[in-house]
Amino acid sequence: MLARAGPGLLRRAQQLKRSAWLSLAPQRLNSGLPVNIGVLFVPQQEAWVVERMGKFHRILEPGLNFLIPLLDRVRYVQSLKEIVINVPEQSAVTLDNVTLQIDGVLYLRVMDPYKASYGVEDPEYAVTQLAQTTMRSELGKLSLDRVFRERESLNANIVDAINQASDCWGIRCLRYEIKDIHVPPRVKESMQMQVEAERRKRATVLESEGMRESAINVAEGQKQAQILASEAKKAEQINKAAGEANAMLVRAKAKAEAIQLLAAALAQQHGSVAASLSVAEQYVSAFSKLAKDSSTVLLPANTGDITHMVTQALGIYTTLTKTQAAKTQDEIPPTHGDPQPPSTEVLKAEQATSS
Repeated sequence: MLARAGPGLLRRAQQLKRSAWLSLAPQRLNSGLPVNIGVLFVPQQEAWVVERMGKFHRILEPGLNFLIPLLDRVRYVQSLKEIVINVPEQSAVTLDNVTLQIDGVLYLRVMDPYKASYGVEDPEYAVTQLAQTTMRSELGKLSLDRVFRERESLNANIVDAINQASDCWGIRCLRYEIKDIHVPPRVKESMQMQVEAERRKRATVLESEGMRESAINVAEGQKQAQILASEAKKAEQINKAAGEANAMLVRAKAKAEAIQLLAAALAQQHGSVAASLSVAEQYVSAFSKLAKDSSTVLLPANTGDITHMVTQALGIYTTLTKTQAAKTQDEIPPTHGDPQPPSTEVLKAEQATSS
């Protein structure tokens, strides 16, 4: 119906729609359209587009400028400062079919005043609409979880898409920031349950890891304790064996010295007689202790004959002495001389033995 009414009415409707949007968005400050009085002072960070008889003439630089009255007219005033535009809240559907309400902030700057004046009717409105459509397109490529994780990459993709489209408008998008993301209540409850489940899972995993580390530490401690105990036992056995060996050596040395002293004593005069007497005393003493040490007593047939018992003990000793003397005689080379007759004690012992 608007198309049949004519292009003027259609353009008027678009202007009303744009005016309604601009009434909601914050207005940026500018110096308005000044009247040409011949001498003009352009403020810093502003560019005035001048038309001469309805045609583009030039762009006035900051400072003092001269124009021809009635012929020249300031048609557009562009601010070269960074412009902040609040992007209204919009709905978008994610890849997993979740509807989100999202809004943002857009930061722009006019790079070419000529393109910004003649390239598009309203550059700010055009860039804002482009930011909304690009936001919906980028959100449709991501799932709900990735929207929150890849917020920075989402902002960068929107900036790149806006710059590609707004290059011919003389405007450059510096950055885009998402302010708020509103999730439906039921989806928010599900997300909260998911977060709680994830936290319980991590707590369980951490607890199990702690138990595992504890068991490993206990096992390592027991292993080290057993190793140390075995090493201590080994050292104890080595020390005990060394002590026993040293004791045996000391006892052997003492016994050897005792034997040497005994042999030296026997080699002296009347040594054999003293040895015979000592053997007889030990025999009698041992015989007297038989009935005290055990209930079973083995007695010789002639128990009452003390003389015979003493003679028998001396005979045993004499036999042992002869055997030792024969070994010693074999080891000592024979000497040329008269053999020494046996002693009287040896002859008596032999006679007692033969009897």
